[in-house]
Amino acid sequence: MARHTKEEALATRHRLLDAAEVLFQAQGVSQTSLQQIAQQAGATRGAIYWHFKDKADLFNAMMERVTLPLEAAAQATGRSEDDPLREVERVLVAALKLMTTDPQVRRVFEVATHKVEYTQEMQSVQQRHLDARNACVADFERALRLAARRQHVRLAVPAAVAAQGLHALVSGLIQNWLLDPDAFELVQTGRRTFGVYVAGLGFALPRASAELQAAPCPLGA
Repeated sequence: MARHTKEEALATRHRLLDAAEVLFQAQGVSQTSLQQIAQQAGATRGAIYWHFKDKADLFNAMMERVTLPLEAAAQATGRSEDDPLREVERVLVAALKLMTTDPQVRRVFEVATHKVEYTQEMQSVQQRHLDARNACVADFERALRLAARRQHVRLAVPAAVAAQGLHALVSGLIQNWLLDPDAFELVQTGRRTFGVYVAGLGFALPRASAELQAAPCPLGA
């Protein structure tokens, strides 16, 4: 009986998180009440406080169910010292593919970037975003420094600045794609702009990026 009760409690927790995802995406975090989440999940308000301390705690639990694209990139970047630029390109392309193929990742990323306000109640959420960004930028910086040593390149800007720019490039592409997914093809555009970016820093392009750079753009592109 206890096992059955534990399984029911876990099922309720997941229903609450599923409901939060849907409502946060539809109407924003600040405009969604815990009562609305409970109703959407077919649960009581008391059930929410059994599982979560407050809305920020619920939000963070929702975030923890998925690995967002740039968090995945931060975790994977820098594992290979043989060709650090190719490794960065590989993990970025994988992150962009995840964004376009996993509906839950897409939904949670949209909530995390477009549907949340950093109110006092959500300070822990803001800190998570900062920590994830800083980790990603730090990994990009290490990879760029290593690539510069490998290729004997003197970077056009400091590696820390280049890493910030690369993060802004990728996160900006994802956020703009979310606004209008039909406007451009995210994975191909990301791969091509990455190639242009590293070339501008003075690197020889990774092979895949070089091939895309050489391909002619259609008229009007």
